[in-house]
Amino acid sequence: MKYPWIDEYLLSKRGVTKDLQPEWNWIRYHIGGKMFAAILLDDDNQPYYINLKLEPLEGELMRQTYPDIIPGYYSNKQHWNSVKANGAVPDDLLKSLLDRSYRLVLAGFSRQKQREILGLSCCGMDCAACPFHGKACSGCNESSGKVFHAPAGKPCPIYACCANKRRFATCASCPDIPCQLWRDTRDPSLTDEAFEQSIAERVARLK
Repeated sequence: MKYPWIDEYLLSKRGVTKDLQPEWNWIRYHIGGKMFAAILLDDDNQPYYINLKLEPLEGELMRQTYPDIIPGYYSNKQHWNSVKANGAVPDDLLKSLLDRSYRLVLAGFSRQKQREILGLSCCGMDCAACPFHGKACSGCNESSGKVFHAPAGKPCPIYACCANKRRFATCASCPDIPCQLWRDTRDPSLTDEAFEQSIAERVARLK
């Protein structure tokens, strides 16, 4: 296959699992239990197509532009597309299409479910890795943003803006990320360097 990086690339995404569907001989990649990509194997277990999901108009444009992208093989041909595993689609474009398929399927879940699947808060904090999780704090998603450092009885200002006001799943949907609210909710125990590093890490998780 022309794209030997694909398995590692897909499994590096948050919340992704994979399995083998033996009846079809497909390696399937799921987010929240829903397939967003698949590698189709022939009788010799060699890849011949890579299936991914796109918005119908975008899929049609891709098929018109690239001969090696066709309507989904053994899939819904309006929403699914098949990329030839040894075709001429550029690596960077295929990565972008896989990213879009991942985000499209993820967006089909409720906003709260998306955060649960990703294991992240609105601001990209990995609650499970926080030393206060399960002790002083039940977690951002579990408490609807009313975490231990928020004003009494109120959600964290970032959660209030992102989830309650703007109705985003996470701050990744906001063009202002990272905004002033992120800086206003700074952990005072962090040095300037550590704080900037924490922002960069949280943005990277969300992206």
